[in-house]
Amino acid sequence: MRLMRIGPAGAEIPVVLDDEGRAYDLRPVTRDIDGDFLESWAELGELDLTGLPQVTVEGRRIGAPIARPGAVIGVGLNYAAHAAESGLPVPERPIIFFKHPNTVVGPDDDVVIPPGAQRVDWEVELGVVIGRRASYLESDADAAACIAGFVLSNDVSEREYQLEHSGPQWSLGKSCPTFNPVGPWLVPATDVDPGNIRLASWVNDETRQDSSTADMVFGPAELVRRLSQYMVLEPGDLITTGTPEGVALSGRFPYLKAGDVMRMSGGELLGEQRQRLVDAAGPA
Repeated sequence: MRLMRIGPAGAEIPVVLDDEGRAYDLRPVTRDIDGDFLESWAELGELDLTGLPQVTVEGRRIGAPIARPGAVIGVGLNYAAHAAESGLPVPERPIIFFKHPNTVVGPDDDVVIPPGAQRVDWEVELGVVIGRRASYLESDADAAACIAGFVLSNDVSEREYQLEHSGPQWSLGKSCPTFNPVGPWLVPATDVDPGNIRLASWVNDETRQDSSTADMVFGPAELVRRLSQYMVLEPGDLITTGTPEGVALSGRFPYLKAGDVMRMSGGELLGEQRQRLVDAAGPA
């Protein structure tokens, strides 16, 4: 089962895909795929599709599979090989930053280059969606029970803003409009082995990243447990868990420019997304 939101930006409708790929309108059950829904339907695999009307997904815009989250929390240098390519040691504790929630857009929406920006970068990531309130959790098992599901995420970054404008934290380089395409769908946690997902990215059909979450330093449950010691995670919140090696910051590839096309993949499980880069002033 996969959860999606389809339709024009700001007017998406919630749908669910069954194992045969048939799509059903979820509006008889919920107004949206938001924190209230995720908390009520913590066991997403138990969702009853009986009586829900079928809908067509093909040809319609796909929105982010969760309505605007209350918080988007990023994790830096969470893959050993990515830390190495950045010339930095593997962190002993998770490196945490925040993205503005309004960075979240659909998986195939355009990504806007800020005026004058020269160092826009891609980052394919596994995203964790919270389904239950998480506070002062005692174990990774308790934390895993708070995860509703997983999504594919692109943590777009402007490296000059991140490293030169932000001081010792990174949020200014992460929070520009459209800097977090998410989707195409949310997969319930019960259907996912988060330690064995292939993540890959391409720019203009040239391979950039090709790795696995097996290289992750801190896994999703550990991240949720650790974060819960410092903040309350609410249903619908999104955690982007870090990116593998192969970004422009490594010096191996050029930064993005208007007209470039990014493609991200989380395999058959998490699906694919595709974004075109456009200047803030308009299309390339």
